[in-house]
Amino acid sequence: QVQLVESGGGLVQPGGSLRLSCAASGNIFRPNAMGWYRQAPGKQRELVAVANSGGITNYADSVKGRFTISRDYAKNTVSLQMNSLKPEDTAVYYCRYTATLYARDDWGQGTQVTVSL
Repeated sequence: QVQLVESGGGLVQPGGSLRLSCAASGNIFRPNAMGWYRQAPGKQRELVAVANSGGITNYADSVKGRFTISRDYAKNTVSLQMNSLKPEDTAVYYCRYTATLYARDDWGQGTQVTVSL
């Protein structure tokens, strides 16, 4: 099993920035993908951004141009730089690790991001 530890959430004003980080430990298989999902109250969990071990990234349309995902493959970490934050970005953000060939799908505990005055 892979353990995922997230950090970096908090309260920020609209237009502000936050950086989320997630560190993976345990049996890390490749190829894999690591990414961020979010769940707002009363809504389904949704993809924010994901990056695979080949360097390919994918973003939700709602965050394109504002959020940037990055990975440190040597340290098994994934980060999410969030700029120009909006109140609708308020949610619990979850880190996810998947290694489809090995049937691995692990989630972090989540970190709260609140965008408000």
